[in-house]
Amino acid sequence: MTPRDICVVLGGPSAEHDVSLVSGRAIGAALAERGHRVSGWLIDLEGCWWHLPPERMDPSIPPSAYDDPVALGASGPFDPASALDRLGGTAAQPVVFIALHGPFGEDGTVQALCESVRLVYTGSGVAASAVGMDKALFKRLVGGLGMPVVPWLEVGAAEYQRDRGGVLARLERFAHDLPDRRLIIKPAGLGSSVGVSIVHRPDEPSELEYALAEAFRHDDAAVVEAYLAAPRELEASVVGNDAASLQVFGPGEIFPGHEFYDFTAKYEAGVSRTTATPELSPRMRERIRGMAAQAFLAIGAEGFARVDFLLSGEDVYISEINTIPGFTPISLFPVLCAEGGYDFGAIAERIVELALARHAHRPVRLLTRADLP
Repeated sequence: MTPRDICVVLGGPSAEHDVSLVSGRAIGAALAERGHRVSGWLIDLEGCWWHLPPERMDPSIPPSAYDDPVALGASGPFDPASALDRLGGTAAQPVVFIALHGPFGEDGTVQALCESVRLVYTGSGVAASAVGMDKALFKRLVGGLGMPVVPWLEVGAAEYQRDRGGVLARLERFAHDLPDRRLIIKPAGLGSSVGVSIVHRPDEPSELEYALAEAFRHDDAAVVEAYLAAPRELEASVVGNDAASLQVFGPGEIFPGHEFYDFTAKYEAGVSRTTATPELSPRMRERIRGMAAQAFLAIGAEGFARVDFLLSGEDVYISEINTIPGFTPISLFPVLCAEGGYDFGAIAERIVELALARHAHRPVRLLTRADLP
């Protein structure tokens, strides 16, 4: 691939800020090693944008150092409009590699900002990003297409505030009809297992109240799911822009070190382990790969994504899709792509290529008065 100017956007005003710092710097370093000219835009927790010189994209710098962008030599702060003007105002516009996780970065918001100034950016567009980030919307969509999902329901914060007793009673009834009466409650629009709780005794209002309060700290809607006892957790990597170009790798398997794959189990070294070669029948492997491709295409995803599954016996359930999966040292997404001959740098470069290909085929949306009906 011809060397390109690439700007990695990382950080972001979400609970997944620090995870994004790890992913973004790893991506930047890998692309720089392949000859690309890489710079960075750090978005801090208050939503301010800071331009990072290439040398400050170093993965060896501790994440806490990015809490003080001035000390790092970053220029700024800029509001989003000013930052986008700077990104789009150069003769050779860079490819924007979006390495943000969670709200603002993975929900269509920053994608819409890039669209507004016609920047080339990686990953899914506005609509697919929004659906992929919203667990309730995603479950409605794939469930409506006949794909298996665990029993679930949605609770809004406003509804809970208005009728706390009614919501608690509804959740207790929901749990009572499940084989394993435990529940898992999570924010509808967040990742990295932030704000997720297991309710062991749904007949105890205090447990439900705690779990809902924790979810509502991060979002105004919560997804309540049936908890599967000792499920296998599987992930598949999907790369491509459409059905013709799609590649699906995996699945890999996660062995959580905790009761479920919570934030610490995901990101603290030595707590959990993963494998890219789980013990699965060829038939189950192909079924999971087919479901991953179906889910990717169903939401209109582009570029890349990770699709997560739960396996209980011979029953497989689609859990969620991550349109900007992690690129941390323990993330399965880049590891699984090795199956297709991609090392870490090569898959990052492939994602850039897919962004350029998508942009090249999009219509120019600059109209004149003569174009109006």
